[in-house]
Amino acid sequence: MPVVGFISARALASDAHLVAAFRQELAETGYVEGQNVAIEYRWAEGRTDQAAAFAAELVRQRVSVVFVGGGDGEVKIVRNAVSSIPVVFAVGGDPVTDGLVASVNRPGGNATGISNMTAALWPKRLELLRELIPPSTKLALFVSPSHPSAEPTVLEVQAAARPGQQVEPGRIASEREF
Repeated sequence: MPVVGFISARALASDAHLVAAFRQELAETGYVEGQNVAIEYRWAEGRTDQAAAFAAELVRQRVSVVFVGGGDGEVKIVRNAVSSIPVVFAVGGDPVTDGLVASVNRPGGNATGISNMTAALWPKRLELLRELIPPSTKLALFVSPSHPSAEPTVLEVQAAARPGQQVEPGRIASEREF
């Protein structure tokens, strides 16, 4: 029976609905947990230092594939630790800018996945924002200064601004700064 490793930087309590969707999607492709596929879950519960240990455990268990969700940093750690095992990720950052894959079209290496925040989407998001709010000359864009895609994102959004429209980046490193 194939075994799927499942590593999340978050907690089961916050991600129970995502696990249910994960199981449902697997079932729709013919894989039912406990019948013809096993899933080994690892929950870091916000402790980012757990990724390497979790990856090592899953390598020892000889999983067929590893799913990683919840953090770009964890994806890099797991991808490097399980170099001979496919890694599928779901992240919020730009996987190319963050160094997770070589390109969106041809990820290369052992990792592939999905992201909802690729830099290429920012101009479209700004366009949608213009349709939702009254015309404005100044917009704020909050980014984490430590995130690898922060500066490319700021540049993309500033480039997509209309003439006379200013995009001010707010670099916020913590909840307290917000």
